[in-house]
Amino acid sequence: MLSRLYVKNIALVDEADIQFCSGLNILSGETGSGKSVILDSINFVLGSKADRSMIRSGENEAFVKAEFSVPYDSYAVKRLNEMDIECDGDIIISRKFSIDGKSNIKINGNAVTAAMLKSVTQLLVDVHGQSEHFYLLDEGNQLKVLDGLIGDEADEKKQNILSLLKQKREINNKIVYLGGNSTERELKLDLLKYQITEIEGVNLRDGELDSLYAERMIFNNFEKIIEALNTVKGVLDDDGGCIDGLSLAIKQTSTLLDLGGDYVSLNERLNNLRAEAEDIYGTAGELLESLNFEEFRAQEVEERISQIKGILKKYGGDEQTVLNYLSKIKDEFKLLSEGSEALEEYLKQLSSLNDKIFVLCQQLTKIRKQTAVKLCNDVEDQLKSLNIPNAKFSVEFNDYDIKNANLNSENGSDSVKFAFSANKGEPLKPLNKVISGGEMSRFMLAIKTQTGRDEKGISSYIFDEIDAGISGFTANTVAEKFIEISKNTQILAVSHLAQVSAASDEQFLIYKTDLDGKTVTRVKKLSKEEKIDEIVRLTGSINSQAAITHAKELINKFKR
Repeated sequence: MLSRLYVKNIALVDEADIQFCSGLNILSGETGSGKSVILDSINFVLGSKADRSMIRSGENEAFVKAEFSVPYDSYAVKRLNEMDIECDGDIIISRKFSIDGKSNIKINGNAVTAAMLKSVTQLLVDVHGQSEHFYLLDEGNQLKVLDGLIGDEADEKKQNILSLLKQKREINNKIVYLGGNSTERELKLDLLKYQITEIEGVNLRDGELDSLYAERMIFNNFEKIIEALNTVKGVLDDDGGCIDGLSLAIKQTSTLLDLGGDYVSLNERLNNLRAEAEDIYGTAGELLESLNFEEFRAQEVEERISQIKGILKKYGGDEQTVLNYLSKIKDEFKLLSEGSEALEEYLKQLSSLNDKIFVLCQQLTKIRKQTAVKLCNDVEDQLKSLNIPNAKFSVEFNDYDIKNANLNSENGSDSVKFAFSANKGEPLKPLNKVISGGEMSRFMLAIKTQTGRDEKGISSYIFDEIDAGISGFTANTVAEKFIEISKNTQILAVSHLAQVSAASDEQFLIYKTDLDGKTVTRVKKLSKEEKIDEIVRLTGSINSQAAITHAKELINKFKR
């Protein structure tokens, strides 16, 4: 329920703090007093589009805060938990809109977007007015209304269908893995065979490309290598070269060995250096001997590099990746080649599951049609009592059989349309095509009287003057409907009817007054005596003892 509404700087409202009860809350007042402003404020905090014109003249921003109290296991709380917003059932929504167009929205202190706000508030409040295209007009929601009436039996059937659909998904995944149907499988086998042949034809070896790159570098730098190696050999072993010089130095330091210590160490280091120089000389010679430039081999290396790069570009980043892919598709090819029996078995299982789902769909359709008959009769009776005596209402179902049934939805194979006619002799037509605003309001009232608590778990309904143009016996009936609905669901309603006000649990008066030379709208919760005076005003009577007595009689009539 909406337990509290705080409004600041919305139109003529400078500030209002309203606390609602859980039952029937009625807002009344003279025409133009600002009743619509309170509803606009509620719509604003629920997520409707903001407009600078709503900000009170002379102020920089408008602010509304709404406090809700709902069951901890309600849909709204679950939605908040999905958004990582902590909630134990108390939901505080605040929305601020400034003159520069900036908006700030918070739920339980957490900043949210307008879309996030609407995803929560649509599970809290349902707003109905004469021009409102609300929940019931959407054909996609009409099946939900019907299932809400059926309750647990429909839920059980849908859960059973959902369980079978899960099994279908698992089998379909296996069928896809096996290549699908026989035609798809043959196509997949052809593709795999082509890929296997193509990769195996290259005869990849892990690391081969790096080896080829190294060989190509040798060919591209052949002359430089020969020149460098010959220079190394000459420096080391030509007459007067490095090795000759080291030999002379070793000979000279050998005469100093008797002096021991550092001289012995120096001689040893020179010997080591000559040995290293001789080894380097030998290595350079071996490298020279191994060099063999063959034009044919160079061309062969280039072609092999191009071949390997082509296959890597197509199937993977390096040789090992492609080899791993080859192993995978060979296994898949084997599975597909040998999987015809498995595919046949999966298709049989799928057919069996579809048969079971179809049976459940038929069962669900049967109980929906039974419920629809009762709903239509009850709604027509309600509408007659709401002064639409010739109302006709039906729930139209689509026809289906095993060939065209929707066997992939947990909601079954049904699609429904609410059809309505308000006048004798007029054919039934889709609800959203023929119903007027006033008729829609009363139709909704009839539906809500039947369904009780909303099928979405909504605990607050807001009615904007749906009793306009109603009087007399019908006014009494509207009041009784409000009372019936408010037993389970909070109602906030703007009304001009004395009977509806008399039926209220809490009565609020919306009125204008002057404050410092400016007109402001005020909201006042009425006491018992003030409520009587307001009912007298609504009846159009002078404030006489007879009028007061009549007002009291109205209140007593609806007392519960």
